[in-house]
Amino acid sequence: MERRPSLELLDSDAGTEREIAGSLRDLQMFNQWFGGVRTTEKLLRRTLAKRHSHAASLLEVAAGAGFVPAKIREHLSPQFDLTITFLDRARTHLNGSDRAVAGDALALPFANGSFDLVSCNLFVHHLAPDEVRRFAREALRVCRVAFVINDVVRDPIHLALTYAGFPLYRSRITRNDAPASVRQAYTPAELRELLQPLTAGTVQISRYYLYRMGIIAWKQT
Repeated sequence: MERRPSLELLDSDAGTEREIAGSLRDLQMFNQWFGGVRTTEKLLRRTLAKRHSHAASLLEVAAGAGFVPAKIREHLSPQFDLTITFLDRARTHLNGSDRAVAGDALALPFANGSFDLVSCNLFVHHLAPDEVRRFAREALRVCRVAFVINDVVRDPIHLALTYAGFPLYRSRITRNDAPASVRQAYTPAELRELLQPLTAGTVQISRYYLYRMGIIAWKQT
């Protein structure tokens, strides 16, 4: 199954206020029950276990309302004290936190080494290969420890499952965007090829429940 860039309506807010709200609730459902929270939590636990401090800072890119990182912070407390900065392209997508920033993922508005970790969930598949490289360079620039990716895997069975899920979706936007996401998603091998040349550290890729993959691009070996 070849990668096929596809238009995702939520990217351009192409819908009524009610349709957009319904699609955002669908995304929350996917993340809560189908691998979003669980995958990122496992990845962050793996990176935090390498640190000697229980406190860490995280930049969540394409954060939206911040459901996934907020849930993970709850799960990690009190073992880890995670300070999260939320970044999204539009301030209207953010949750109103005083640590929310509107900015470009391909030109992150932060100094080198500003955060211990940089993370994103269901974002990388939106990017063309050259944009993946630009984003990864920026993420590795502003992190001190690792860059973490949680995303879907392109697979024909996964595509079929997105169509089978139509009765569950609240919004026509989701009925367009769910299959579109799978069509333009990457495989683990493709992302390894894009990411490994950008870091002196290792790139670890794991497969998770229901066609999710988790990637840790370590900044240091």
